Amino acid sequence: MPYDHVAVESKWRELWAKHKIFEVNPSSKPKYFITVAYPYPNSPQHVGHGRTYTLADVHARFRRMQGFNVLFPMGFHYTGTPILAMSKRIAAGDQELIDLFKTLYHVPEEQIKNFTEPLNIARYFHEEIRTGMQEMGYSIDWRREFTTIDPVYNKFIEWQFRKLQSKGFITRGSHPVGWCPSCGNPVGQHDTQGDKEPEIGEFVAIKFKADGFYLVAGTLRPETIFGVTNIWVNPEATYVEAEVDGERWVVSKRAAEKLPLLGKKATVLRELKGSELLKLEVEVPLTGRKVRVLPAEFVDPNNVTGVVMSVPAHAPYDYLALRDLAIREDYLAKYGFSRSEIKQISPIQIIKVKDIPGVPAVYVVEQLGVKDQNDPKAEDATKEVYSKEFHHGVMMENTMEFSGMPVSEAKEKVREKLIEMGAATIFYELLNRPIYCRCGAEVVVKIFEDQWFIDYRDPSWKQLAKECLRNMRIIPEDLRQEFENVIDWLREKACARKSGLGTRLPWDPDWVIESLSDSTIYMAYYIVSKYVNLYNLKAVQFGDEVFDYVFLGEGDPVKIAEKYKLPIDVLSGMRREFSYFYPLDARHSGRDLVPNHLTFFIFNHVAIFPREFWPRAIVVNGSVLMEGKKMSKSLGNIIPLRDAIREFGADTIRLAVISTAEILQDADFSIPLAKSIREKLNDFYDLVQKVVSVGAGEKTPRQLTYLDKWILSRIEKAVAHVTNAMENFRVREAIHTVLYVLDQEVRWYLRRALGGKPIDGKTSWVLRKVLNKWIRLLAPFAPYLAEETWSMIGGDGFVSLAEWPSVEEQWINEQVELEEEFFKAVIEDTQEILRVTSIKPKVVYYYTAPQWKWKLFREMISLFEEGSFNLGSFIKESMKKEEIRAKGKEAVSFIQNASKYMTSLSPEMRRGILKMSIDEQAVLERSRGFLEKLFNAQVKIFRADSPDIVDPAGKAKGALPLRPAIYLEGG
Repeated sequence: MPYDHVAVESKWRELWAKHKIFEVNPSSKPKYFITVAYPYPNSPQHVGHGRTYTLADVHARFRRMQGFNVLFPMGFHYTGTPILAMSKRIAAGDQELIDLFKTLYHVPEEQIKNFTEPLNIARYFHEEIRTGMQEMGYSIDWRREFTTIDPVYNKFIEWQFRKLQSKGFITRGSHPVGWCPSCGNPVGQHDTQGDKEPEIGEFVAIKFKADGFYLVAGTLRPETIFGVTNIWVNPEATYVEAEVDGERWVVSKRAAEKLPLLGKKATVLRELKGSELLKLEVEVPLTGRKVRVLPAEFVDPNNVTGVVMSVPAHAPYDYLALRDLAIREDYLAKYGFSRSEIKQISPIQIIKVKDIPGVPAVYVVEQLGVKDQNDPKAEDATKEVYSKEFHHGVMMENTMEFSGMPVSEAKEKVREKLIEMGAATIFYELLNRPIYCRCGAEVVVKIFEDQWFIDYRDPSWKQLAKECLRNMRIIPEDLRQEFENVIDWLREKACARKSGLGTRLPWDPDWVIESLSDSTIYMAYYIVSKYVNLYNLKAVQFGDEVFDYVFLGEGDPVKIAEKYKLPIDVLSGMRREFSYFYPLDARHSGRDLVPNHLTFFIFNHVAIFPREFWPRAIVVNGSVLMEGKKMSKSLGNIIPLRDAIREFGADTIRLAVISTAEILQDADFSIPLAKSIREKLNDFYDLVQKVVSVGAGEKTPRQLTYLDKWILSRIEKAVAHVTNAMENFRVREAIHTVLYVLDQEVRWYLRRALGGKPIDGKTSWVLRKVLNKWIRLLAPFAPYLAEETWSMIGGDGFVSLAEWPSVEEQWINEQVELEEEFFKAVIEDTQEILRVTSIKPKVVYYYTAPQWKWKLFREMISLFEEGSFNLGSFIKESMKKEEIRAKGKEAVSFIQNASKYMTSLSPEMRRGILKMSIDEQAVLERSRGFLEKLFNAQVKIFRADSPDIVDPAGKAKGALPLRPAIYLEGG
């Protein structure tokens, strides 16, 4: 009967829940504690979300089968403003959002009416997400479920923040933050559309003196002030003259609107077009040199001040802009410029770089062949120049007292000098703008007064974080440097806001702790939440002393239990369980959380817990694309997770979101992929049905055939390969072996062993032995199908709790594997000749290599493996031997051809040739009948030096070891 994923999934979900197989408590087994970022319930999860959670579940299931007592819990993150923003949009009758809920997420209209209350949104999608996770087969201990607005969780976060405050890690003051002018709140990644973390850049706004005002230009490279040749403005943009802190500034209209947010008193006096500023001469600070204002469409009036200083010697875009402008005669004429005026402007070099001869921007642009400003290579040129100058550049003689100073140092010194002399000020801007709050307003930068911050600048705290990182496993390891960089550049992080759901700041309850600050050590709370849920414990029973005892082992448990009316066995049980399960063995999350949550997670753990409870590993994965494109509501390519499960089955979706890329790469989901995987799983089920239908088969086989030995060896190799891949989190590689390689090899075995006949008792014994391990290898990836087929073959208990297969060395047979690999290669070579020639053969001739070729070939491989093979030397030495010299040109030709062939072989094949001998003729003779049936032709096999050889086309001399010469005789 066909595989019914709906019935099978329902059956095993009920059995898992009935037997509580994923509910774990401390035991004598070694523990393994895995968590994944808890979801934010403002919408259902879609297929893209499935990757992070499925990878964590695969990890949990693998470790569980390895014999670990695995704890894999789940909570829900209600904290923050997004749910509030969504509720406001519903209340305001936002039809786009209402239609999205109805059409994409299938929310009943009556339910949407209730969404004007924020908690109704959270609770509805909380249930949706939990149900989706259960349907996906995630092996979660649901007894530990909580939300971040639960009263006891609030007490836990209050305890955490009092700890941070007592250690001096909480500060108050003014600081630039991402700001939503509509919500009136600081915003972080979780508050923005597309989950974009506001990246704030510290620009230097330099004042270029004009007649009666300053033209103010923003830059990230103040040290290049000495190389300014002109100023760029957008002639079609709107600028303003404004009174700013007692000075007259000209900046873009948008910049003037930002100034008050940055602590400046600004009064707009008049508006003007950018074209009115053209030809104006302004004075460059420090140098006193006069430069002109030129037109440039690329200047964005919404970015910083809307005025750009041009340094063509050190900024490829400026050099290209001048070069491009000089050939746009109509454009120049429109604004009253001539080509000669532009051509007269020459780059002024102020930085020398050892590896770059001459003017850096000019040299790199020419080296990369950058055509114009629109060439994508212009960005590459910019990155190269900036990087080399910052790390290896030295200021030249024309830079005053900064001459001879490294650029990295001069950048700060020049900035300080300009600010000190009143020629510049700091201007904060978003580096990754535009960013939009979930309410729809554009995010800006605001200097926030009297804000509470977590002070990640603290140098001693950074050292502890780095110590923890050094001792952690980072998967993939490539990300370690990124974590180190984040630790280095992290500064104060706004940790509270005036509105939103969450925990009140304990010493200043007008503030609510924001979502990236109340989610850093909650993994520890999973220990407490089990007891809260089981014993219906109340917030009043949890003071700081309780958490100090549970998490830090401090205090007298008897006195604490009595004070807070906690049963002593409950309090002691929480401490015992925490000591057993902590530290966290693996934290799973998406790559977008590296610069915030995951690094905050390290910082907060080292601030609060002793070293023995510091986290051991972080696992980071890429996202999921939909047919090569980013998933987004605007593209209409989002598939809700539960819809996908209904259509294709949970196992199919699990495999589809994790099988197409290694962990840090973006995976690509598509409908054809899902259909293909579903078909593979159905085929697997059909195979098991066929094996089971034969009965148990022989208890032990009378005598194993060569092919039986081959497939039994291959399953052992698969176990070794998949185990190694999983230990190192090469999940795609593991799935490829389990889903595709083993499938191909079993199909090949059936084709070779049975030739199209039904499975018999003897073959059934072999296949049951293979399936016993294959199903267990499949179990972490496709748990429903694995449970069903495990029960079909009579496996003990749940496969989810079965022992991970181990390698049984006695079944590994390198000899038969080498022989079968040789046999397959012969078939492939024959098929390639048939494809190229289109011959319909009457006879297929195979000529195997003589012993003298084998002897030479092994010598070649031995030297190659040692790293000392040289073709010319080998020919010379070989021709000194009388036996080889007698072969003349044939020997030389063989060595030349064999050297190329040798390098094409896999390392395993080369090692096999050195360790084992193989009788090619015997291998081919053994399967002559298979070959004749395959090619519908007579097959003749000769050793190339056989006296009885039939060689009508003279092909035999071309035989190589493991690569027979082939001749096809047409009909």
